[in-house]
Amino acid sequence: MKHWNIRVRGKVQGVFFRASTKAVADQLGVKGFVLNESDGSVYIEAEGDSFGLESLLGFCQEGSEHAEVSQVEYQESDEIKGFRNFEVKKKIK
Repeated sequence: MKHWNIRVRGKVQGVFFRASTKAVADQLGVKGFVLNESDGSVYIEAEGDSFGLESLLGFCQEGSEHAEVSQVEYQESDEIKGFRNFEVKKKIK
């Protein structure tokens, strides 16, 4: 089990990016959350196996149908939070 923090920049808000991310994460068995940030980026915390996280990162680089991804950054963390599912969070933190 690994924990990744992912930030996606570009035209990624208002294009169903969060809902698409949840659908992909659910298919891969990845747990965590996705939310819109006030700077226009999308932030994801994800936990799963290497295959699931790498596949989710691959989706993030492509984005949803109308998204235009310009940059994806990720960082592996030692902190496992033990998420039970994958959530779309509405609130900008």
